[in-house]
Amino acid sequence: MSRLRHPFWQTVVLLVAAYVLIRFGIAYLPQVLGMRSAPVPSSVVLQYMATVLVGLILYVSADAQRWRRFREPIHAALVEPDKRMVRTALLVAVPLLVGFLTYDSVRPTVAAPASLRSIHPAPPTQITVRGRTVALAGLENPLRATGSIEEHYEEGKRVYYQNCLPCHGDYLDGQGHYAPAFNPAPLSFQDNGTIAQLSESFVFWRVVKGGPGLPAEGGPANSAMPAWEDILNEEEIWAVVLFLYEQTPWDPRVMEVHGAAEGEH
Repeated sequence: MSRLRHPFWQTVVLLVAAYVLIRFGIAYLPQVLGMRSAPVPSSVVLQYMATVLVGLILYVSADAQRWRRFREPIHAALVEPDKRMVRTALLVAVPLLVGFLTYDSVRPTVAAPASLRSIHPAPPTQITVRGRTVALAGLENPLRATGSIEEHYEEGKRVYYQNCLPCHGDYLDGQGHYAPAFNPAPLSFQDNGTIAQLSESFVFWRVVKGGPGLPAEGGPANSAMPAWEDILNEEEIWAVVLFLYEQTPWDPRVMEVHGAAEGEH
């Protein structure tokens, strides 16, 4: 216990505790709270640890007596005759540690990434839109069965140009004037790898929930799009989905219903 009252050993304990908190605690806490988490990059750990170290050095050096006591173990390890074994161990251990860390940072690896990322993650079976539960399985755009497609198109066009144009662009190509600020960039709906591969219910889900509604494999932090359910009503969202397909050369993907497919055989 007496050692823990010494400024040097207090600094060592605080450094170790800070490393454990930064390296593991930041990633683990969101899981405890039921939120998505991601590994903390080593560069971030290094920056935070450097900040902690500078803060601890400022603290121990702010008082002359505390600074003198802090230096005592370091001075003893470097010059006292009875600490020769300690000096020898440090001369061996420090270069070995630096060499291992250097090798570990540059060695090739075939390990899979810590978190697999999917551009088009599997949608949930149902979502809640403004307190109403909506089942996505087999869901079709209701505007295609009611009213005039031309009127719905014009409504979707209005919604798109008032809300989506700054990011997705005038040509729906992801080249809006805000687009350069985002990484990854907003989707290009003209690309055959985006809405051409999706059903209208999938696009409806992504517009409704935005980036915050992405599942774990779709993130983290790979979409800056807001949750439009807080701004647009369902009919406006369906209208803009219809507009995207009518304005591009793509047809929405039709999702087969498993039960119906089995009944055909």
